[in-house]
Amino acid sequence: MIALWIVLGLIALILIWGIATYNGFMVLKRRIENAWAQIDVQLKRRYDLIPNLVNSVKGYMKYEQETLNKVVDARAKAVSAQTIPDKIQAEGALTQALRGLLAVVENYPDLKASEEVSTLMEELRNTENLISFARQFYNDNVMTYNTKLSIFPANVVGNMFAFKPATFWEIAAAEEREAPKVDLTKL
Repeated sequence: MIALWIVLGLIALILIWGIATYNGFMVLKRRIENAWAQIDVQLKRRYDLIPNLVNSVKGYMKYEQETLNKVVDARAKAVSAQTIPDKIQAEGALTQALRGLLAVVENYPDLKASEEVSTLMEELRNTENLISFARQFYNDNVMTYNTKLSIFPANVVGNMFAFKPATFWEIAAAEEREAPKVDLTKL
């Protein structure tokens, strides 16, 4: 009789542990979703700022239409990306295009003196900082989730319920790590 109670107690402990582990995975998944939502908010803000910035500098930058077109095209691809990996890749291209635009704007004294352009550039810089913080928060949550998913014995529950590793937001292309190249021969 005592052996039966011990076995039932062990089964109950394993069941409680399994439920707690499953719930822990679900909490971490929701944190990742929340972190992604915070990134989305900042990306939307950036998407809204870009057309205003492009329109503000368009008249000044007659010889830089290629730079402006890259920004507009990259923005369109980023807005239309559906999955997290696609969004991460498109955002990398948009970030690179924006870096190129900001580097070019720095070389136009009339643009730098324009209050509207200065305000928009400052807003864009602030937004880029907020995106960086949101990415870090997202990646921290992904790391916590993926670590739990890979450590025994929690990985048993994770595999049992088919939890998959989450995707980190990493710099994908080598060119994103480089400073933008600016051709000043057209000035």
